[in-house]
Amino acid sequence: MYGDVGKSQSSNGGSPYAIQQDPQIGQLKAALLKDIARSVYVYRIDCGGCNGCEIEIFASITPVFDVERFGIKVVSSPRHADVLVYTGSMTRSMRIPALRAYHAAPEPKITVAYGACGCAGGIFHDLYCTWGGADKIVPIDVYIPGCPPTPAATIFGFAMALGLLGQKLKTSHHVQGEDEHALPRHPEIRPGLRVEIEREARRMAGYYHGKQIAEAFLDLLKVGDFNKTKANLQDYLSQKDDPRLAEIMGKLQDIYQAQS
Repeated sequence: MYGDVGKSQSSNGGSPYAIQQDPQIGQLKAALLKDIARSVYVYRIDCGGCNGCEIEIFASITPVFDVERFGIKVVSSPRHADVLVYTGSMTRSMRIPALRAYHAAPEPKITVAYGACGCAGGIFHDLYCTWGGADKIVPIDVYIPGCPPTPAATIFGFAMALGLLGQKLKTSHHVQGEDEHALPRHPEIRPGLRVEIEREARRMAGYYHGKQIAEAFLDLLKVGDFNKTKANLQDYLSQKDDPRLAEIMGKLQDIYQAQS
């Protein structure tokens, strides 16, 4: 749907529906952790498992293992999470909820594939109703293998994930000056026109995909040169070969032409 917007072939030869991590987010994750100033919040997504992994995860937060002594807390919403833990093989019916949880969590975030099924699909890897492991759909930072992993392995895996959380701490401190202002994206385009383009794209394609399509359209705009903009759009759409995307882009082009 909507061409290749929001989709790409994963680097390990996974599903063509796997999303690709933004390079800037990858650079943030590359910064190593020095000190964690607060607890780290973990959210779990069950993509289609037997609940064996869930039993071990919750065993790790009991007083016996007490993973919270390391500042690791389980939360009930992905919007509060620093770490997303995917358990079970990625079933087709859970692909969209798994993606929703991924997009709901604030950037930058750490994703963990938990258990044999989460890492590679387990015994269900070639089943007709599964995609395989979690990395077929979302980019994975940490793998915790096992069927299921023990609480000790769980704590060790989470500790590794914490080592990737350097992006949660800024390596430098910047004080904004009085005359310093953050520029919006595409400052050369009038705010009213940008709002109308984003609003129409989201109306036709939904909030998430509409935002991506609007950004792609604005990137192709050549302010003051409608012919160049039209040529850029034709080249872009010829590569995508998606009639619905062409229809949406055509509507955005009409809005731009009417207000230019």
